[in-house]
Amino acid sequence: MKKKAIFLDRDGTLIEEKNYLFKPEDVTFEKDVIPALKKLQKAGYLLFIITNQAGIGRGYFTEADFHAVQKHILSELSKHSITITQTYFCPHHPEAGIGPYLKNCDDRKPNPGMIKRALEHYQLSAKDCFMIGDMPTDIQAGKNAGCKTILVQSGHAKNQIFPTPPDYTATTLLDAVDNYIP
Repeated sequence: MKKKAIFLDRDGTLIEEKNYLFKPEDVTFEKDVIPALKKLQKAGYLLFIITNQAGIGRGYFTEADFHAVQKHILSELSKHSITITQTYFCPHHPEAGIGPYLKNCDDRKPNPGMIKRALEHYQLSAKDCFMIGDMPTDIQAGKNAGCKTILVQSGHAKNQIFPTPPDYTATTLLDAVDNYIP
């Protein structure tokens, strides 16, 4: 059986956008995320989190803070028997990064580096994968990696212009799963 995957943006897609979230206790999942992820997992999709974390690069919080939040998210998902195969994050910022974080790297969305590493490491074909997010950078990263893309209208999506249109647009992650993902 062919392996297939869903690449998910974190802030504004899986969890509510909180503007540089760095405290585990501030995590709130977006509407219907749990049932959506359960359906995806049951359908045989590997689940990945692909997230820019410019707050690290800007010095607003540390990588340890990011990992604490991530550990909390994964723990909450595991209570529902949901497994995230791997999380990829980019702490860099090309203009506002501090010290070693001042960098424009191939991982920072809209660049496809994080997705491409997952595709290679897990021997996935991009045409069998989706990138789901709430930002133009999420959609562009998915397109740049060769994946199908879905915009969820949560997080920042309401206030953005999408120069590269997504393949599909959904109100929530569950709407995306129910209507656009086989």
